[in-house]
Amino acid sequence: MTEGRSCPLAYRYSPASLCEEPRQISEDVLYIIGGLYGNPWALDEIEQMAMAEERRGHRVKLVFNGDFNWFNASDSLFRSINNRVLDHTVSLGNVDFELANPSPGAGCGCAYPDFVDQGVVERSNLIMERLQGLAEEHPDIQKRLSLLPKHRCLMFGGLKILVVHGDLESLAGWGLSYESFRAGNDHKLSEWFLASGADVIASTHTCLPVLWSGLVDGHSRVVVNNGSAGMGNLNSDPRGLIARIGLSSPVAEPAAGIERHGLHVSLLPVTYSLAAWLPEFDRLWPAGSAASLSYRNRILRGTSLNPEDVVFPSVV
Repeated sequence: MTEGRSCPLAYRYSPASLCEEPRQISEDVLYIIGGLYGNPWALDEIEQMAMAEERRGHRVKLVFNGDFNWFNASDSLFRSINNRVLDHTVSLGNVDFELANPSPGAGCGCAYPDFVDQGVVERSNLIMERLQGLAEEHPDIQKRLSLLPKHRCLMFGGLKILVVHGDLESLAGWGLSYESFRAGNDHKLSEWFLASGADVIASTHTCLPVLWSGLVDGHSRVVVNNGSAGMGNLNSDPRGLIARIGLSSPVAEPAAGIERHGLHVSLLPVTYSLAAWLPEFDRLWPAGSAASLSYRNRILRGTSLNPEDVVFPSVV
């Protein structure tokens, strides 16, 4: 079975093409929000976080880099999440791509590597099948999703901020995953930074957070992967995480952060109302359902990672 493990050709792109035409950003802070997963209370909290920054005089741009759909398996929640997100700067994740442009044989389009259990893969395919049936009832949303780019390059603070969903070769690539950094991927990182010309790469998709910094060709570079904005990422911690890139330090205490090139790059916790979200999740995905089996424990308890586990120094 390749559904959920294969990578459709439509997901592919060249690293050299990703930052050819960067878009100038005038705001002071970028919130890069990957893996919202259809959690409206997480989106509420992110909007409140941006308002708190603005009260301090920081202009904030919300940038969604995919998979803002996943658990939002009702007509009202599907419409609400998409309408709210699509008011901002957005690029596709594999989930959103498959809702608008289903790829034959792709399943969820996750391109899961071998170390991911087959049960997880099959359950993700079932979640996608349910969401695709729902999306067909909302052709206007499908149309808007179909027009989104797969990546964005933003000129911010005089630097190129490359926003992808997976990695620099595929929408669903795992080359910027926590597992890849654990295995040592610095040589590939060097290739990607040199080919793209990016100074900072922001990713998501692979569900676990990463903060990396190092020298490539004598220049300091940064990778930030926020894991998931809509569910827990750290040990005994149900809070989501977003990537914050700012010209000043964050208002809230980050889970992890570094300063390079005068930019503050942080992983910011999203303290949404679990008491509000969990009953809605359970209503949509009751015990025994695919999403409940794969995700409910993580929504409640986070992962096994501590903040220091997600910070990687370079050996380039």
